[in-house]
Amino acid sequence: MESQNITPTDPHSEEIIENRELNIWEALIPIIVLVGMLFYNVFYAFGDDALSGSNQFILLLGAAVAAIVGFFNKVSYKQMMEEVARNVKSTTGALLILLMVGSLAGTWLISGIIPTMIYYGLQILNPTIFLAACVIICAIISIATGSSWTTSATVGIALIGIGDTLGISLGMTAGAVISGAYFGDKMSPLSDTTNLAPAMAGGDLFSHIKYMTYTTVPTIIITLIIFIIIGFTLDTSGTPEISDQLSAIKEAFTISPWLFIVPVIVIGLIIKKTPPLIALLAGTLLGAIAAIIAQPEIVMNIAGSDTLDFNSAYKGIMKAMTVDTAVETSSKELNDLFTAGGMSGMLGTIWLIVCAMVFGGVMDAIGALARISKALLSLFDSVFGLFASTAFSCVILNATASDQYLAIVVPGRMYAKAFKDKGLAPENLSRTLEDTGTVTSVLIPYNTCGAYQSGVLGVPVIDYAFYAFFNWMSFFMTLIFAAFRIKIKQLGDK
Repeated sequence: MESQNITPTDPHSEEIIENRELNIWEALIPIIVLVGMLFYNVFYAFGDDALSGSNQFILLLGAAVAAIVGFFNKVSYKQMMEEVARNVKSTTGALLILLMVGSLAGTWLISGIIPTMIYYGLQILNPTIFLAACVIICAIISIATGSSWTTSATVGIALIGIGDTLGISLGMTAGAVISGAYFGDKMSPLSDTTNLAPAMAGGDLFSHIKYMTYTTVPTIIITLIIFIIIGFTLDTSGTPEISDQLSAIKEAFTISPWLFIVPVIVIGLIIKKTPPLIALLAGTLLGAIAAIIAQPEIVMNIAGSDTLDFNSAYKGIMKAMTVDTAVETSSKELNDLFTAGGMSGMLGTIWLIVCAMVFGGVMDAIGALARISKALLSLFDSVFGLFASTAFSCVILNATASDQYLAIVVPGRMYAKAFKDKGLAPENLSRTLEDTGTVTSVLIPYNTCGAYQSGVLGVPVIDYAFYAFFNWMSFFMTLIFAAFRIKIKQLGDK
């Protein structure tokens, strides 16, 4: 039986459900338990493998704790499930986009589009502006692949070696690599965090990317200027050798600037405000056509056939779209770069989103989000205060839960309706989540991102943290924009 202390809501209402019987400490119990379990799970139990499923299950355990609190405060099981269903339904578009992003990454790999971007990106190296070139190269590759981790583990390692031979501090080079890699990770529609943030905030992918440019582009420009200044003060010697990598790419793929036609068309569709699913589907299909024309041997190898006919082309393309695909080269450090997970590679993120929606739905149904939001808004009643509390929550989650995804998911669910109550568009929240959640994770040694990057690059976090200018400046940039009300989009604004 439903309690009269629960404010009735329409299933499509954006308002947070209020429960007058729930106090702030009861509302915080699920959050405290969730953060504690996540911290143990990541830091002591599973480490980098926590996202394989254990973190997702812990979100469900957090939802169970919230449900117990709800039962003690007269909230029915039926109402909790209705709110969970409404939450999951709201992410339908984001989940479909994630699947389409996975398929696009697969066809863009086997068509040679991503390798062509990398091939030309590597050639902008120049010893005089090596650090700035590191930022640009890693940004290009990370935008093309949507992964800062893959960028660092492949080209990043090569750049660390080049910088070392030139006598440049490993911390400086690592900071430049990470700055560029995370810029691309933030701005690429192929990135899981770039898809996750708008899904949590209730926005859409391309509006989120467009709105991020306001804070992200100035930050990367300042980062490049700083590295250019540093570069001109350094005494470098030698010439970076990338001929082996370039030869390996050309041996494995047919490299042609004509392949840029496909991403240009997709960008044009996005600029013309084509619905994201349609634009991504067009990019996927064009990538498939380009693969058959430009890389027939790769398509045949994936299909396990000696000839290219309709069946082998169909099989090779479908495999690239849906499951793990890899193209081997003669360069071992590049092999990890030329892999794609297809639609199956996105299932982990989709799983995380669904579990987060369950936790958020139960928290909303029992009135916990309303109670926490009111308490926070009483401390930070201004618009700037709301941005600041969101930003610090992301950093605190990165430091306690030790995972960037959870630093996006938990504050995203906690603050989504608070932003709407203030009349702020979801792009404000999704941008803040990325500016403070995604990029600061790599600055914390025991966070999964910090541990991974320092391990892969062979540079301790403490050595590169200061030189990862883009990452820590993004935090301050988003607060500056909030403080001066620059590009703060209101609900209903075009």
